[in-house]
Amino acid sequence: MYKTSTISIYVTLTIALAAACAVSLFAGAVHIPLNEMLSSDIVRLRIARIILGIVAGAGLSVSGVIFQALLRNPLAEPYILGVSSGAGLGAALAVILGITAISTWMLPAMAFVGAVATIFLVYAIARSSNGIVPVYTLLLSGTVISAAMGSILMFIISRSSSEQLHNVMWWLLGNLQILDWELLRVVSFIVAACIAVTIFLAHNLNVITLGQEPAAHLGLNVELTKKLFFLIASLMAGATVASCGLIGFVGLIVPHTVRLIVGPDHRKLVPAAALAGAAFLIIADSFARSVIAPTEIPIGVITAFLGGPFFLILLKRKKHFSWS
Repeated sequence: MYKTSTISIYVTLTIALAAACAVSLFAGAVHIPLNEMLSSDIVRLRIARIILGIVAGAGLSVSGVIFQALLRNPLAEPYILGVSSGAGLGAALAVILGITAISTWMLPAMAFVGAVATIFLVYAIARSSNGIVPVYTLLLSGTVISAAMGSILMFIISRSSSEQLHNVMWWLLGNLQILDWELLRVVSFIVAACIAVTIFLAHNLNVITLGQEPAAHLGLNVELTKKLFFLIASLMAGATVASCGLIGFVGLIVPHTVRLIVGPDHRKLVPAAALAGAAFLIIADSFARSVIAPTEIPIGVITAFLGGPFFLILLKRKKHFSWS
């Protein structure tokens, strides 16, 4: 299954991830001597931040791989079906209604509920009477629902106080700050479990990229497979959004770049994308914390800055893209 060249790619990605973690441990908005950092809680907080970066980067990347395979479109990414708008609306309601005062879990919980509810709503709208969900209908439904929820979100923000507005906007721009280890454990478990299932069933992604009719002729239950992978990808996207806000373009940049290196075989692509996504997000976070120190830039700004031009280049080359 794995050739020497593929193993060397995994080794390289693992080394890159380890190096990114080492850099992130010592990167920050303010320089702190090593002895002071080791004797304080800063190390613990930065380790939590690194773990969340690994989890979120891997989750968003693998989620992007799944959506690109299911939709057979290299421009697809985890937020394409309105996950971001639904999560943002849920988080905004949690902040503005003041229910975040009940528990630190309320904001991520509301964001997760909003993200997953949006996916189910989009899927229900796109589903036809015979139970089939055409890809183009799913995309159109996602676009409409995303626009509607985005409009509601902007209205809510426009009616909120300045402090509430700041809290919502800071969360929407994304960050890897984590203050609750229990939340980190829950999110890590969800993402790790989803990635493990995806790797185990990666062959089905290879089959479904051939198209629905060829996949059905090969004996694949297409609709059941689509439902399962949509659920897996949505759970990963929802969990990462709930824990670190909206971090765009990771699920677009990483899967496509890794695919160019390891090829379209999802048995190789999924684990490689997980490693590359984790390394990419940790590097982006280190850059966000140190580029204009002592001010910290939201990590979503960094990934968007990198992802915007990449998206335009990819869009320009889309007509030359092939799944084989």
